[in-house]
Amino acid sequence: MINRWLFTQIDNSALIIFRVFFGFLITAESFGAILTGWVRRTLVEPQFTFNFIGLDFLQPLPGNGMYYYFALMGIFGIFIMIGFKYRWSMIAYTMLWAGVYYMQKSSYNNHYYLLLLLCILMSSLPAGNYFSVDVKKNPALKRISMPRWCVLFIIIQLWIVYTYASVAKLYPDWLDYTVAKNLMLSRANYPIVGELLQQHWSHVSITYFGILFDLLIIPLLLWRRTRLTAFIISIFFHLFNSIVFQIGIFPYLSLAFTVFFFSKERIHRLFMPKKEFYTTNELIIPSYRKFLIPALTIWFMIQLALPIRHWFIPGDVLWTEEGHKLSWRMMLRGRSGFTNFYVEDKDNPGKRQKIDKNQYLSKKQRRLVNTKPDAIWQFAQFLKEEQLKEGKNIAVYVRSNVSVNGKKSKVLIDPDTDLASVGWNYFTTNPWVIKYDEE
Repeated sequence: MINRWLFTQIDNSALIIFRVFFGFLITAESFGAILTGWVRRTLVEPQFTFNFIGLDFLQPLPGNGMYYYFALMGIFGIFIMIGFKYRWSMIAYTMLWAGVYYMQKSSYNNHYYLLLLLCILMSSLPAGNYFSVDVKKNPALKRISMPRWCVLFIIIQLWIVYTYASVAKLYPDWLDYTVAKNLMLSRANYPIVGELLQQHWSHVSITYFGILFDLLIIPLLLWRRTRLTAFIISIFFHLFNSIVFQIGIFPYLSLAFTVFFFSKERIHRLFMPKKEFYTTNELIIPSYRKFLIPALTIWFMIQLALPIRHWFIPGDVLWTEEGHKLSWRMMLRGRSGFTNFYVEDKDNPGKRQKIDKNQYLSKKQRRLVNTKPDAIWQFAQFLKEEQLKEGKNIAVYVRSNVSVNGKKSKVLIDPDTDLASVGWNYFTTNPWVIKYDEE
């Protein structure tokens, strides 16, 4: 039964056209990052980037290296779009994007994580077997079908993302419209819609539409009777997000996914009418079957486990941030506050010197260091290394006050802990992050 479900051949028009959309969007993401100044602000100008902890070897290339890095990504994006050396191009882009993703956190976005997962997925799919330069050069590669698991993999992954995003919104600050109100305050000056976004009815609509859309959009797209309506709603939802929140290619990537939900006949007729339509529905059990099923099982077990790991870490994830990343907790909170860093020479204890963060960090990085425990710890380690270069052995202490969702600010970091001398706990809490219940 599982063989028939996974390995029955179906028409591959949806995957082929998605490859074209995907290649175009990641090309736009790469060159757009250069043209909008994102590369300059995030990776060129800062003297210190907040890489994922434990991956300190991932550092930006010196000089103009990161511009060339992103230009190369854009070239691979074009190769993917046209299907030139598809598999190698896709693997290369995946590796380069992984480098960007893990290299910095000042512009962290859950959508960047989703793009990394999609790159890994697209590297394993036969998306270059039609309408590609590879097939034109070698017609033996041409295929008009693919195994059904290719589509199932994408749909299940999306279902996990959207479902967890919906469930994460079921907490007081979202349900009492606090989050929606705070999100819209900074958009009051938007032309035409700015004033409307400040209305209470708008906050109520955003709150409940966000929950219901994320929870129901995949089932509604899967059901033939509601598919077209769900698609129209998706267009509105994602264009709203693109205009109001300006979150890059993600809204358009989400719309591109809908090719996997409409009937194979409709996608073929709409996008690739000259292509032969596959109707045989053969069952072809591939030689990689014994590897694929365990790999899929492990993949989805990880995808199901990561978003709930914060339940096993002491403290409220909204406050501690421990277990927040890789969990589809999107636009759930706003954080504000300040931190002051003090260094003390261990050979001359008792005298502390306040650090001017402006000397080391960009404005965006300072916002990160003012509110996020992992960034605070990393900056303390950075200060320690800088002082060691001068032959000084220092302790680093932090005084911090942080507010979540506009509530009363509280102390985030234990002011008596020397952050330069403590390690980072990857899988559990860090005791120097003060919990609400400890307050």
